[in-house]
Amino acid sequence: MAAATVVVLALLVRQFAVTWYPVVSDSMAPTVPTGSHVVVDKLGWRLDGLQHGDVVVLTSPADGTLLVKRVVGRAGDEVRIDDAILVVNDRPVEEPYVDHSRIDATFFGPVTVPADHVFVIGDNRFGSIDSRVFGPVPVPDVVGRVITDLG
Repeated sequence: MAAATVVVLALLVRQFAVTWYPVVSDSMAPTVPTGSHVVVDKLGWRLDGLQHGDVVVLTSPADGTLLVKRVVGRAGDEVRIDDAILVVNDRPVEEPYVDHSRIDATFFGPVTVPADHVFVIGDNRFGSIDSRVFGPVPVPDVVGRVITDLG
């Protein structure tokens, strides 16, 4: 009986609170490389909301697959990229995790993020299909916030 209770509790935690996902693309490299696994908080982020810089797992609006991306814009934010520099609300964003030498002369936007949406981009800007392609993502499409990379 105790073993069954543990199994049921583990399944409930995985279903509703914390789970892990494999990373199958290089869109977040080198922060989260292809082949690694991420542990995802599926519940706690809903209590305190998503913040700029959070790495999240979301359902792709394009094809329903799971994606790992970084939140760079929240509702009401104006997001643009000027010569490879992310600018949010007219302020350049420091991004030490982005290799700017690979994305020189890149421009995008501006886009204003609608209510109940987030704007997500991969750290590997050159190899990422993200909100620059499919637009802002409805918050309900966010599965959870990445809390660790298992490698």
